[in-house]
Amino acid sequence: MSTRSQADVLALYAERGLGGALEAGGRPAVIVVDLIYGFTDPTFPAGGNLDQVVDSTLTLLDRAREAGVPVIYTTIAWTKPMQANSVWLRKMPAMLGLIEGSRWVEVDARLKSTEDEVVITKRGASAFSGTDLANQLTALGIDTLIVCGATTSGCVRATVVDGCMLGYTCLVPRECVGDRAVEPHEANLFDIQAKYGDVIDLDGALKVVSAARGAA
Repeated sequence: MSTRSQADVLALYAERGLGGALEAGGRPAVIVVDLIYGFTDPTFPAGGNLDQVVDSTLTLLDRAREAGVPVIYTTIAWTKPMQANSVWLRKMPAMLGLIEGSRWVEVDARLKSTEDEVVITKRGASAFSGTDLANQLTALGIDTLIVCGATTSGCVRATVVDGCMLGYTCLVPRECVGDRAVEPHEANLFDIQAKYGDVIDLDGALKVVSAARGAA
């Protein structure tokens, strides 16, 4: 079976009407998906080395805080009884240690979260699944989501897909998302760009939050 180059696939997608460009709105929020110790600490079974992702995300968060752009985090946490009925955990037993109250479900301290930044607990891949995230975004008047975090092929992608379906412009800064391997990371960034959001660089994300200064 022959393999097309990425350039050839991009050309084919463009010819058939995939990969349209989006325009950021004036009311963005930064959604930090699961940059918790269970994913940023390589000693945890589900974790990996996301040091560069954490560093880049902190750069974006610092700019967002200066501009008054809302920051919302997600974490994944279960109680022991909840775990018994989770199909996801049967597929991903590496996450069994994500128990409420444990260190593994805490947002990585390197992100310097503040008291007024919300942390949403979820038990599904998408930040919207079984949470009140959509209600919070509506209350804030948000029109654009800058989605950071882990993993690109899992919870980041799921959040972007749901965000797109709910009518939000979703932007994914490449430097601010990561995965356990480069292959799923790159494949899912490609697919997000083709169908659900815009994959941008960190500088582009910084410009979006800076432009929102004073919009609240």
